This record gives sequence, C-alpha cells and structure tokens, in this order.
Amino acid sequence: MKTLDYLHLDEQKVQGVVSALHSLLADFQVFYTNLRGFHWDIEGHGFFVLHGKFEDLYDDTAEKADQIAERILMLGGKPENRFSEYLRVAKVKEISGVTRGDEAIGHILTTYSYLIGEERKLLALASEAGDEATVALMSDYLKEQEKMVWMLTAYNK
Repeated sequence: MKTLDYLHLDEQKVQGVVSALHSLLADFQVFYTNLRGFHWDIEGHGFFVLHGKFEDLYDDTAEKADQIAERILMLGGKPENRFSEYLRVAKVKEISGVTRGDEAIGHILTTYSYLIGEERKLLALASEAGDEATVALMSDYLKEQEKMVWMLTAYNK
C-alpha cells in the first residue's frame, strides 16, 4: 500500500496540492537565500535589531521549506533539491546588495504578500482534496506571517 492509502487521501485529488507545494517550496528556497543576504549585508540604523531579526526569519523560512518538502513526500511526490530548478519555478526573485533596512523590509513585505496569496490558494486546493493536514499547515503559516507583516510594517514607519 502507498502512504496515501493509509492517509485516506485520493492520489488524483492531491496532485494539484503537490504541484502547488512544489512551487511554494521553490519560492521559500529563494526567499531563504534573500533573507541570508539581507542578514549579511545590512548596515546602518537598526543594524543590531535587523541583523538578528533577519536571522530569525531565515531560520523560520528554512524550517518551513523542510516542512513543505516533507509534506510533498507524504502526499506521494518527490521534492526538488536543485537550486537551478527553484530559480526556474519560483516567482520570488533573487535579490542582492541590499544594505538599507527599510529597503530589505520592503522586499520582505512584498514577498510575504505574495506567499500569503499563494498559501491561501493552496489552502483552498487542499481543502477541496480533503487534505486537512496541508490546510492546517497553511493556516499556521498564514497566522505567523500575518503577524510578521503587521510587525514589520509597524517597524518600517
């Protein structure tokens, strides 16, 4: 038997979920790399606060990428591990050379806005497939990211 048989999920119904998870994984991997760059390159006002915050964000993003990859495996897919493929698939674009905190936060907020939209779509797909675990995962991400958007927006005023 396949894992999906034990999970009582239909392979046909979860294919769209797996495909969306593949795209989300690529976006999170590029976002992770961007956050590492912000962490390394940040200078000036707010350095001490932002350097640490960017590290927290990239650690969280790495954890989410791992969770997404594991969810792909649970649903019978195989997660991609080549960065060249992430760059081909991801809608999040690589960013480098950002040294100002307000500019880095602007990029982060734009990325969160995009990710939140994609996660909402994925949540709906997963719900239609009866995949409550992916629904819960996306709900958890949305809860955390909405709060982070609020906090970063408040910081960047």
